[in-house]
Amino acid sequence: MASPYGQPQPGYGQSGYAPLDGGYPAPYAPYNGPASAYQPGAPPQGPSRGPPTSVPPPVSAPQPYNQYSHSQGDMQNGPPPMVQAPQRSAATQPYNQGAMNLSGAQLSYPQPYGSPPTVQQVSNQMTGMQITSGPPTPAGPGYAPPHSSQPPSVPATRPHPLPLIPKPLRQCPLLPPSHRLSQFTSSAPQPLSSQQSFPPPSYSGSMPPPSQAPAPPVSQPQQSFLSTQPPFSSAPPPVSQPTFISGPPPTAQGSFPPRAPLPSSQPGSFPPPGPPPTSTPSAQYPGSMPPQQQPPATQPSPYHSGPPPPRGQMPPTSMAQTNHLPPGPPGPLQQPPSQPGIQGSYPPQQNGAFGQVRGPQPGYAAPYPGQPNYGAPAPAPAAQKRLDPDAIPSPIQVIEDDKAKSTEPFTTGVRGQAPPLVTTNFQVKDQGNASPRFVRCTAYNMPCTADMAKQSQVPLAAVIKPLATLPPDETPPYLVDHGEGGPIRCNRCKAYMCPYMQFIEGGRRFQCGFCSCVTEVPPHYFQHLDHTGKRMDCYDRPELSLGSYEFLATVDYCKNNKLPQPPAFIFLIDVSYNAVKSGMVSIVCQELKTLLDFLPRENPEVDSVVRVGFVTYNKVLHFYNVKSSLAQPQMLVVSDVSDMFVPLLDGFLVNVNESRLVIESLLDQIPEMFADTRETETVFGPVIQAGLEALKAADCAGKLFVFHTSLPIAEAPGKLKNREDKKLIGTDKEKSLFQPQMSFYNTLAKECVAQGCCVDLFLFPNQYVDVATLGVVPVSTGGSVYKYTYFQAQSDQERFLNDLRRDVQKLVGFDAVMRVRTSTGIRATDFFGSFFMSNTTDVELAGLDCDKAITVEFKHDDKLSEETGALMQCAVLYTSCSGQRRLRIHNMAVNCCSQLADLYRNCETDTILNFLTKYAFRGVLNNPTKTVRDTLVNQCAQILACYRKNCASPSSAGQLILPECMKLLPVYLNCVLKSDVLLPGADVSWDDRAYLRQLISCMDVAETHVFFYPRLLPLTKLESGSLPVAVRDSEERLSKGGVYLLETGLHLFLWVGASVQQELLLSMFGTPSFSAIDPSMTSLPVLDNPISQRLREIIDSFRAQRSRYMKLMVVKQEDRAELIFKHFLVEDKSASGGASYVDFLCHMHKEIRQLLS
Repeated sequence: MASPYGQPQPGYGQSGYAPLDGGYPAPYAPYNGPASAYQPGAPPQGPSRGPPTSVPPPVSAPQPYNQYSHSQGDMQNGPPPMVQAPQRSAATQPYNQGAMNLSGAQLSYPQPYGSPPTVQQVSNQMTGMQITSGPPTPAGPGYAPPHSSQPPSVPATRPHPLPLIPKPLRQCPLLPPSHRLSQFTSSAPQPLSSQQSFPPPSYSGSMPPPSQAPAPPVSQPQQSFLSTQPPFSSAPPPVSQPTFISGPPPTAQGSFPPRAPLPSSQPGSFPPPGPPPTSTPSAQYPGSMPPQQQPPATQPSPYHSGPPPPRGQMPPTSMAQTNHLPPGPPGPLQQPPSQPGIQGSYPPQQNGAFGQVRGPQPGYAAPYPGQPNYGAPAPAPAAQKRLDPDAIPSPIQVIEDDKAKSTEPFTTGVRGQAPPLVTTNFQVKDQGNASPRFVRCTAYNMPCTADMAKQSQVPLAAVIKPLATLPPDETPPYLVDHGEGGPIRCNRCKAYMCPYMQFIEGGRRFQCGFCSCVTEVPPHYFQHLDHTGKRMDCYDRPELSLGSYEFLATVDYCKNNKLPQPPAFIFLIDVSYNAVKSGMVSIVCQELKTLLDFLPRENPEVDSVVRVGFVTYNKVLHFYNVKSSLAQPQMLVVSDVSDMFVPLLDGFLVNVNESRLVIESLLDQIPEMFADTRETETVFGPVIQAGLEALKAADCAGKLFVFHTSLPIAEAPGKLKNREDKKLIGTDKEKSLFQPQMSFYNTLAKECVAQGCCVDLFLFPNQYVDVATLGVVPVSTGGSVYKYTYFQAQSDQERFLNDLRRDVQKLVGFDAVMRVRTSTGIRATDFFGSFFMSNTTDVELAGLDCDKAITVEFKHDDKLSEETGALMQCAVLYTSCSGQRRLRIHNMAVNCCSQLADLYRNCETDTILNFLTKYAFRGVLNNPTKTVRDTLVNQCAQILACYRKNCASPSSAGQLILPECMKLLPVYLNCVLKSDVLLPGADVSWDDRAYLRQLISCMDVAETHVFFYPRLLPLTKLESGSLPVAVRDSEERLSKGGVYLLETGLHLFLWVGASVQQELLLSMFGTPSFSAIDPSMTSLPVLDNPISQRLREIIDSFRAQRSRYMKLMVVKQEDRAELIFKHFLVEDKSASGGASYVDFLCHMHKEIRQLLS
């Protein structure tokens, strides 16, 4: 099937929906967007909330699940009836402010070219144009009361426009003439921080005056974006003339023809390098350029590869007119009422953007690709305004709204119901579908046909976390033992017994919900059916009534048809000079003495059955015999690392309790033995081979814990060379540094998987160690990589030890195989995560722990029906840490829809982000990062353009209209585009990028969410019991008098403003003065006051939620460390050239309009 990133296919356009309510009076037919700005209507949770009743549901409402077509509690074998999920409540009412115009409408008539307008002409033009905006309402800036003729609830197909170009509505008071401003093409939004007076190096750049600008060479068609919109139109149309937006702008001679859609590339591949699929010009999107296009050193501007074309070659710009109403005389009634806590009314506006008046910022380049006035003085009035960040969708608002409405437990018995967001705390009641803690989908309404899926470009995927840890108030999956016969399965497709199986013929046979094949019920499993056709014992059997459960596997499910041995843990410690000097060796040895009492076990009352072994290494390997009968441990050295073997069988893997004294003696001696080592070289390949051979000899699965410090340059298999080269960033060769140096480690990984040998790697590098290559075995075996760059015992010990403790203690399955089965019509086609695949269906994991998530993409191979929906079943066969062979089953049913509006009503943006990130991060292995970024932008634009074209009410092209449950897609996508993997800053090492790429590939939805859009909490008012409401990730939201905690899932920052009150500093840090705070502290002082206690509680609770221990970093305002902190303020421009949220939204709007035209 075509790449999900392909261009829109022919037939992209279907007739749009007519508005479902007849609410608007005729003159105002274009719908101005939903009201009560930004309160998403997710589906009500649980049975207590029905669908909205104020309007009839749209015609496209999916049908009830007829397989369970009985009344509640009265249905066949299984969960409460899979009644239809209540529709996501309507997309809310219209904004009276009008929709925001990000780039002005395109004119469809030719326009004379001439010299740029003078300031006088511009101001004359402005006096004739009108901008109106409604009064703010109690909901806050940018929120308007519903239109009077609007019914209280709107059908869910309603679009979600953002206030961009003000559009007069009947009730909008008019601004006095002094506020009438003209609208040119989308204004250059100013940078978010008005305090910054110098341009970041990647943004500066001036433009040659039009007279000198050479025409762009025709050999670079990618630059066509530049020619689409000059900064100002040369001859604005007369004010009285209406703007036509029916057709595309005329192409002037000399400008480039519009780009045709690229042919779809092979499945899952990226478009070939060359002109990028989007309208983004090559080397204009923030990022590096090929050398021949670099601007001269004096004007570094990553946004364009050459000067803009001269005026005579540009198509006419658009003038988004808003003069639908004649201007009324200025009067006292025309000022919108002010509201406490909000600036009195909207400030004077220009360029179609709401926002505070900002002075011009010298040296700043234009906001985003497509604006040719790079840093050039524009012939505009001095004061420039920009889009008001409060008028665009706020992640915090969406998160808070979801928390407010998710008060009941989330019951999974309703098919196709989207769960609360990952940022919401909620309880789950399993009633027949897997809990969202195990499975989250990108769409809970799947399109019925492949064409519909292709048209929308919404990825169809699930993020599965098979062994996820559940909170204490939820029951872990039940273990079902069917005896020697093993689990009951469908004869044809081998799906396991689940609530979707239909019992027939009085209970003697069952029909499979996945493939419809009929299978005999074994005599021992027979049960009579009641009068409704469901089994009498349905609620007594987890597999008939729950979404998640486990089966005890029989010997047929075991390797070589014999039950497995308990697993083993082997600790392999680097004892080279760097490892000893940094303190790592003594810390590990000291910690292992206590940690061995906490090896994983399922029953806390019983000792763990996991056996342990120890190896140390530098250029050679030292094995230790720690047999319980020995008085002292014995060391055996293997110096022939080219042919690795284990020099002892008996006494290498031992039971901790039996050999405790010998083990403790060994751990005391290791740091002393190597204290004076001078050996700096290490090996790495033979170390893993040694652990693998030991597990083979013991005939068991297990885990290797490798503690390693440097690039393995000693002569041995797997020897590496230093290949780090900063010059490759942004070039076509950049992808090679994400790939392993040699195939040796891929082969080794395959052998490890076959044995069930999982590798966890703890790295302590002081320089380049080639994580891309060293990480191959951990990533392929389901293991983890932990990295402590410039490890210092004093400051990093706490983080390392907490990571090590959690890693050793967490529940883990070994020798695992996962298979995802689906009902007819769709199939699992692609998988992302830490695992190995030797065929197209089985995901093999030498180890699978409670933190690992696997993202699965689905494609259509036939039509789906709205009646039956789509089913998926994830089955994981694994050996538990007690040595038991088990099957864990997760079932999921989603709705199917034949209307695009239903698809867009029931998506989950956080899960889509997880999928797109993993797709892109795999893409960098074979494509330049620029191509990957363009592909992401293009797919996102297609998703939103399809919604705009097919689901939104007709409205002016100047409006950006986003689907209610995807309105955060642009802000989240921008965070991915700016990430260190895709757009690194100068200080990001290759190892960091490779490490993040591997780490994020196995994250679940909650982890990718907080990593890309960190949580920023103001701490000035701390109350016990509740967390303060987070603020948006922008420097504008920080106040000098505040203290803020920022969490990314990997880091914790405590930012302290320069003018915080003394009492607060005393309560938190024990010092009244800002200058006395020690920025090097990694933990807060324990003080006996409620603020200190509450802050430490919050930090502890954040750490408990994450799989990695987050080290605390105290950042004082205007300190050097503030640069690192600001890197995570993702709504602002990034130092590496990433756009701000406001700028990216403008860019996204242009992309969408380009697709629609």
